Amino acid sequence: MAMVFSKVLTADDIENGLSIPGSSLGQLPDQEGLTMSMQVHDRNGQAWIFSCTIKRNDSVGHFLSVGWNKFVREKDLRVDDKVTIQEEAMQKQGSGTWIKVEVKRKIRLFGEDIWADV
Repeated sequence: MAMVFSKVLTADDIENGLSIPGSSLGQLPDQEGLTMSMQVHDRNGQAWIFSCTIKRNDSVGHFLSVGWNKFVREKDLRVDDKVTIQEEAMQKQGSGTWIKVEVKRKIRLFGEDIWADV
């Protein structure tokens, strides 16, 4: 399994969509406004379709804006939750990969911080 991207969520990520820097994804096309769909799977194997748009910002260059409002609502995501997107080899097909999204929430337990699955 190869990690593609990991980020602690901000209010902007939750309210306006997840921003993934192009440097995390390799070379993004230069075509600002290009929209595509990304199918991901959560830890339960449920498929989610995220609408993604390539945008440009002078400070970070190209980035992928991920529309994931339904996922945020249904998983009750919050500021400071950590999202990780990983690429995983398909077990049954023999070739190819699928994208896995994992969300963890920091919980204070007996004076220790632990990350629990959301």
